[in-house]
Amino acid sequence: VDISDKADTIREARASGRVLIKKAAMALVLKHGLKKGPVIEIARFAGIQAAKRTSDTIPLCHPLQLSHVDVEIRPQSFGFEIDAVVRTRGQTGAEMEALHAVSVAALTIYDMVKAADKKMVIEGIRLESKTGGASGNFKR
Repeated sequence: VDISDKADTIREARASGRVLIKKAAMALVLKHGLKKGPVIEIARFAGIQAAKRTSDTIPLCHPLQLSHVDVEIRPQSFGFEIDAVVRTRGQTGAEMEALHAVSVAALTIYDMVKAADKKMVIEGIRLESKTGGASGNFKR
């Protein structure tokens, strides 16, 4: 898609998802009892890195200069909730970057915990909101 005629605007996208993990495996995660290290911290950094490299893995995404990326991973009784916020000033939105951040954070959790729970489920990855751009704002 040719975006050369689009105006630069401040754009923000928020995405979320969940990883369902059995209780025994979550107990190991929270006690830092897994061999691969601190799950939340590593998954958070993986999500941030993924947002910055989205155009390297999604073939038709424009590369964006991101001004802000935050990935939050919250332990819950069922596993983890993951939220990502991405902000840029540019000609195209950051929805894919936010979704990519959540997806890679979830996959990182899966990779780190799979030895303790092979039945984990990644679910509900979705765009929560976006602002900026010609198509206007969106809020789920």
